[in-house]
Amino acid sequence: MSARRPALRRVEKSDELLRRLFRRYPRPKTALAYGDPFQLLVAVILSAQCTDSRVNMVTPALFRRFPTPRAFVRADIREVEALIHSTGFFRNKAKNIVACSAALLERHGGTVPRSMDELHALPGVGRKTANVVLGEAFGVIEGVVVDTHVARLSGRMGFTGETDPVKIERDLMSIVPRKRWFHLSHALILHGRSVCSARSPQCGECALSDLCPASTIAAERPVRK
Repeated sequence: MSARRPALRRVEKSDELLRRLFRRYPRPKTALAYGDPFQLLVAVILSAQCTDSRVNMVTPALFRRFPTPRAFVRADIREVEALIHSTGFFRNKAKNIVACSAALLERHGGTVPRSMDELHALPGVGRKTANVVLGEAFGVIEGVVVDTHVARLSGRMGFTGETDPVKIERDLMSIVPRKRWFHLSHALILHGRSVCSARSPQCGECALSDLCPASTIAAERPVRK
C-alpha cells in the first residue's frame, strides 16, 4: 500500500499543475495571422524552425501576391523563395508550399480538407501542422500539437519521459480529456514563450514552480562555490 503513495502524489501534483496552467491561459490560440484555412496551412508550414512573429512579417506580402493554391501553382518558385527567405529553409518550404497547393487542387478542389489522414497526406504537412490547422481553423481535435515548446515543457513538468514527438503526443493525450488536447498544446506554447524558455526559465516568476519537477530539482541543486 505504501509503495503506491509516491505515484499517487505525483498524479495529484500533475492534476493541480494542469489546472493552474489552464487557468493561466484560459483561451489560448495560435499567434499566426491568417485569413482562411489555406493561409493558416501555409503559415504553419513556414513556422517550422521559425518564430510566429517572423512568419507574420512575411505572410502579408506573400498572400497579396499568392492568395490561393492556384496562384502558388502558377508561381515562379524563385519569387516564392524570395518572399519567404527570412523564415529559413526557404527553398524546401517554397517547394512544399507549391507541391501542397498542387495536391489541394488535384485531390480536394483547392479546399483544405478537414481530416487528419487527408491533411497528413499533403506534401510538407506533418502531424503537428495538421493538428494546428484542424484545431484552429475547423475546431476538429485529433491530437496534441507538439512543437519545441511543448516537447520541452512536457518533459520539464514530468508529463512524459519521451523525446520523440509522436510518443510525447501520445503521453499528453493520455493526461487530459480529448476536448482539452488543443487547449493543452497552446497553453504550453504560451507558457514556454513567456516564462519557461529553453535557456533561461524564469522559475522564480512561475506560478507553477512549486509543482514543477524541473523547478524543484533546480532549487535543490547545491550551489557551486
